[in-house]
Amino acid sequence: MTEPLLPAAQTPHVLDFISHSQAQTERIGMRLGQLLRAGDLVLLSGPLGAGKTHLIKGIARGLGYDGPVTSPTFVLINEYRADAAHGRLPIYHVDLYRVSDVTELATIGLEEIWLADGVCLVEWPERAAAALPPENLQIALSYVSETKRRLRLMPRGARYQALLATFKEATFG
Repeated sequence: MTEPLLPAAQTPHVLDFISHSQAQTERIGMRLGQLLRAGDLVLLSGPLGAGKTHLIKGIARGLGYDGPVTSPTFVLINEYRADAAHGRLPIYHVDLYRVSDVTELATIGLEEIWLADGVCLVEWPERAAAALPPENLQIALSYVSETKRRLRLMPRGARYQALLATFKEATFG
């Protein structure tokens, strides 16, 4: 399992749960996506095949995007657009798997993306840990079984603590 950027013991508002299928992971993402707004930064960590891209598909659907969502492993950044109901908000899907040195981030413009008026979703954020803003929502995905995944949502900052509280209420009652 990939270690979280911030240990759970240091975060007072952690949410852990199990997803039982890819479809359920996407539905969870959709509920989260419905709550995101311009300037939000979501970091997704976990091993290959843990469900990061499926969660991002759901987040994009929650923001009203209905096109294809694929991991930008070779191009590093894909941009999608939320629907009109969500203000045509840009959705930046970043994959840092192939980034080997934090200095490479300047050449791809990552800092400009997470400072922009869109939602930024970053796979493999540990490759840029030193350069990331201190406030974000980190989601660590890990294998439980062939079809089940553990999701741990860890908010860093007041915005993300409030977001997680709203997500818990909307999702679990």
